[in-house]
Amino acid sequence: MDLPSDSMDNRYPIDVRLESRMVDAMRLFVSLRSHGMLGWHAETYSSDPLSAGSFRKNGRHMARPSRTGGIGPNSRTSSGRVEPVKESGGARQARWYRGGGVRQSHEGHRPRKGKVMKPPNEEHTVSESTNHVYPKAAAGEQSANVAPNPSFPKLEESVLDYWDKDDTFQKSIDRRPSGDHSQNEFVFFDGPPFANGLPHYGHLLTGYAKDVIPRYQTMKGHKVNRVFGWDTHGLPAELEAQKELGIDSVDQVKEMGIDKFNDACRASVLKYTNEWKAYVHRQARWVDFEHGYKTLNITYMESVMWAFKQLYDKGLAYQGYRVLPYCPKDQTPLSAHELRMDADVYQDRQDTTVSVAVKLRDEEDAYAVFWTTTPWTVPTNFAIVVGADIDYVEVRPTEGKFAGKKFYLGKPLLGSYEKELGENYEIVRELKGAEMEGWRYYPVFPYFAGDENAAEGKVPGPEGYQIFTADYVDTVEGTGLVHQAPYGEDDMNTLNAKGIKSVDVLDAGCKFTSLCPDYEGMYVFDANKPILRNLRAGDGPLARIPEEQRAILFQEKSYVHSYPHCWRCATPLIYKPVSSWFVAVTKIKDRLLELNQQINWIPNNVKDGQFGKWLANARDWSISRNRFWGSPIPVWVSDDPKYPRVDVYGSLDELKADFGDYPRDHEGNINMHRPYIDELTRVNPDDPTGKSHMHRISDVMDCWFESGSMSFAQYHYPFENKETFEQHFPCDYIVEYIGQTRGWFYVQHVMATALFDRPAFKNVICHGIVLGSDGQKMSKHLRNYPDVNGVFNDFGSDAMRWFLMSSPILRGGNLIVTADGIRDTVRQVMLPVWSSYYFFTLYANAAKNGAGYDARQLRADEVASLPEMDRYLLARTHRLVEKTQSSLDQFLISDACDAVSDFIDMLTNWYIRNNRDRFWKEDENAFNTLYTVLEVFMRVLAPLAPMEAESVWRGLTGGESVHLADWPFLADEKTGEATELGRVLVDDPALVDAMEKVREVVSSTLSMRKAKQIRVRQPLSKLTVVVEDTAAVAAYDEILKSELNVKDVELCTLEDAGSQGLKIIHELRVNARVAGKRLRKDVQFAIKASKSGAWHVNADGAPVCETPNGEIVLEEGEYELINSVEEKNAEEAANSVSAALPTGGFVILDTELNDDLIAEGYARDVIRAVQDARKAADLEISDRIALTLTVPADDVAKVEQFKDLIASETLATSFNVKEGGSELSVEVAKA
Repeated sequence: MDLPSDSMDNRYPIDVRLESRMVDAMRLFVSLRSHGMLGWHAETYSSDPLSAGSFRKNGRHMARPSRTGGIGPNSRTSSGRVEPVKESGGARQARWYRGGGVRQSHEGHRPRKGKVMKPPNEEHTVSESTNHVYPKAAAGEQSANVAPNPSFPKLEESVLDYWDKDDTFQKSIDRRPSGDHSQNEFVFFDGPPFANGLPHYGHLLTGYAKDVIPRYQTMKGHKVNRVFGWDTHGLPAELEAQKELGIDSVDQVKEMGIDKFNDACRASVLKYTNEWKAYVHRQARWVDFEHGYKTLNITYMESVMWAFKQLYDKGLAYQGYRVLPYCPKDQTPLSAHELRMDADVYQDRQDTTVSVAVKLRDEEDAYAVFWTTTPWTVPTNFAIVVGADIDYVEVRPTEGKFAGKKFYLGKPLLGSYEKELGENYEIVRELKGAEMEGWRYYPVFPYFAGDENAAEGKVPGPEGYQIFTADYVDTVEGTGLVHQAPYGEDDMNTLNAKGIKSVDVLDAGCKFTSLCPDYEGMYVFDANKPILRNLRAGDGPLARIPEEQRAILFQEKSYVHSYPHCWRCATPLIYKPVSSWFVAVTKIKDRLLELNQQINWIPNNVKDGQFGKWLANARDWSISRNRFWGSPIPVWVSDDPKYPRVDVYGSLDELKADFGDYPRDHEGNINMHRPYIDELTRVNPDDPTGKSHMHRISDVMDCWFESGSMSFAQYHYPFENKETFEQHFPCDYIVEYIGQTRGWFYVQHVMATALFDRPAFKNVICHGIVLGSDGQKMSKHLRNYPDVNGVFNDFGSDAMRWFLMSSPILRGGNLIVTADGIRDTVRQVMLPVWSSYYFFTLYANAAKNGAGYDARQLRADEVASLPEMDRYLLARTHRLVEKTQSSLDQFLISDACDAVSDFIDMLTNWYIRNNRDRFWKEDENAFNTLYTVLEVFMRVLAPLAPMEAESVWRGLTGGESVHLADWPFLADEKTGEATELGRVLVDDPALVDAMEKVREVVSSTLSMRKAKQIRVRQPLSKLTVVVEDTAAVAAYDEILKSELNVKDVELCTLEDAGSQGLKIIHELRVNARVAGKRLRKDVQFAIKASKSGAWHVNADGAPVCETPNGEIVLEEGEYELINSVEEKNAEEAANSVSAALPTGGFVILDTELNDDLIAEGYARDVIRAVQDARKAADLEISDRIALTLTVPADDVAKVEQFKDLIASETLATSFNVKEGGSELSVEVAKA
């Protein structure tokens, strides 16, 4: 609930250090009384409800808690949020606030021990014992006292140090039983990062989400193992090793030796493990590094080998020749899903598009014009495809260099060729693409031309150089005729389907081979220019084609398009035909989709959206890589095609059985990596000559195959821990960023479905992407994000955790990270929580003449007799526990944060602010209620802000750790019966509704004051509240007067409004944009009816508009009903402002100012000016002053009228008023 304040008024500022000064005053009073120096007299409060900040005991002014002040080192803003005190310099300064309070504004300055209020001409010293009741347990800077404004980073470091020494994380696991068959375990699988790079914000975000849920589930009583993992194989590791070795090609790797290269990979792959551990530790993420798995471990690799053999035996792993995304630099293919994981895989690239006119064989001077963005593929053009239902035209230019020739183009695309066709071209005929099927044309290049290449078995064979139809042709761009070469997946499928034999003219580095001798040795993208030059001039290889058969370069244009790049080395990819091993995903696609329905996705739309659609369109997965550092593909083949044989192995023992030993390195250790695995050879059992041998194919596994196997490979399944794996699969929870729907989530789902016919996980959070402060991808070069360690050092990890966990990023959105956003979290969450704790401990320690009050948990039998404010707080705490538990049970972390934020606002800016007097008076109910609530609140907060919650909870209870405590269950999860705590935290809907209505009234009224620019210091005469249940609000009318600075509060119901001189106004607003879709022209009649009042509300509550075409009932979303209220009396209406309450009802604020109100308002401003003067003079809170005011002539009477109030509020023992000047002038001197 926002409680706006007047920004000019600074109505709610109060520093927690002020509370210390107040308590010092209280101790002084108690001490004086105990020495017989004071007697108890009736307390005399000012008649002004806002002057509650001071009172008299035995005639002396004492600072006293003000119910109008906020708490904590913060002030209230118009949004209701807490803002930090803006400090100025290091000197101690005191700002007096209205009501006699003060806030000090020197950063980190602690209250001085033994500081007492000193009456004039007297000095009494009260000793302050350091044996406080609170904190009961603490570490670091708050060990003796609860610091009013702690350094959260230092506090966190002390908590982390305590956890390390206490071994708290391990205790949290050991003390929770596994249960029979591990049924009491909550299973979390941690996605393995690469350890050859430093962690970044993405890891930070995911790490927090990985920590919140396990902490929560541990508190619910479950054993939650959190084993870390390292992804150690694959190209990222190889590229890092190449960089360190100063090599950049496959040939250089082979030259230095695969064994040496893989040793370098092994050394580099865990290069940053210590940095990772320090980073994870500092963010307070509990992780088991000691038992972490690594994909390079032999046990892990053997399980991966077993998985491949299983897939092979099921017919789900096969070798094929496919066109795949291919990296020329790394010389290896990529999987389709690797191109779809990150948005930056596709980058803008400028290329040249060419439209090539090929000469038709069976029509004189006629050409078919195809289009391509890859000129380097034109030498291997073997066919053209058109759309069967697309309209094509044969056109004949009448001018220019193409005059007289005829060209076939897609009709919708003629406009793209105006320059080439000229203005007066002739359309010879129109036809459908289906009519062009079977047309033949002459080859563009001579490399595969001639009768010999048209023979069966040759390239391209008898079916080459024809036009076919295909369903992937469109008229978005190009000519409507698509060039077919063996460098596109659709192209290759078409060529194969039509019986056209193709050939790859590129080597492994994507340079032309001798099959295209004119371009031999040229890198594909470098070959574009000479190919274009030859097409343009008809020379070079094209000169070997007879001129009457020669193709024409019809058009060339520069073209910027989104082009895929390698996610590992940023090299532009090509699509290239390669031999690869595949997982037959298409065979199990239906089952993948079925099992997906069993998974709880957060956000839910991912299930049938991004992930479901990806599954529906999934292709077979290429899992082999022509590289060095990875799990070997366990396939051995014969080296003699006369005696073919394929052996696939699924264990080390199977290898030993056939080859006589395990693969071993130079030291004799079992090592499954290359080159040692490659050294296992044997005679081909199927070769009767005994001459051929079985050799392992050189490929290694796609590292995604390994990470997709972590669910079972981390256990060395099925060779060990078979029962353990089966009891922990599928896992309960995983979390990664949304791109992993095409990565880790996907490959896990494929592997689990293929091997176990089960989903791999039950619940999964897909979070969005962390962006830099400029909304762009985080970039070291741009420096567009705050340094992680800088954030830890400046604000602490809990603040960063809250900032990320409370954001839309956990609902799938993206998040811009700024230092200001994290700073706001400290101000809005961390400080208010701490200030609540500080407030409690300060007053509890000062109670009983400084001996302190040791608060306790409330008992169920006490609740009914508690004051309404306490019962309201208990009810709100009930709802907090309920909402947070429900949210975290559903893995909705940001929803849990929302519930906590709302609770913090209520606790600090409502309950504590309105109950200060009770703590001052040592009300045990107040202490016990706040203690009970804070203790429960810290248990709720523990997963979301684990270190602050730990400090506060241990300070309150003296317990070992909040993370070893149980969740504050309101009911037994098995029986549903209320727990003892549930009988204390009793929900009270009627009470909560009434109190929320009061808070609504306060919020709305303060907003009206702000809108009318009426400062809160200015008293107003009357507030009228129109609500259904006036009795519920009436109980709090003193709070309303105090909060809103009004002299009177009048209450009435809607039914009585008329008799109270109020007029209810009903307004109908028609949403023309929405209603127009349904009503069309009638929407204008509905709008006129709404404005003229020709409408009413039917029994269903829907507005009915009376129009010339009959009555129109508006539907939800098409309208807005607005109710307002105003005074019937025109003059009174002009001097009042009203607002509707969000949950029904109205407030009307009388803004008319009479002389008395104006005078009191001016007096309040004077008090504020005097307080500022006291602060500037560096006076103590207890110092009496001699006050001299120089007041403009028009305002002297106002000051005289409220002279006593001013003197009382400012502790002025002498008060002189002078007339003069145009502005108020204040002089203060210590009396």
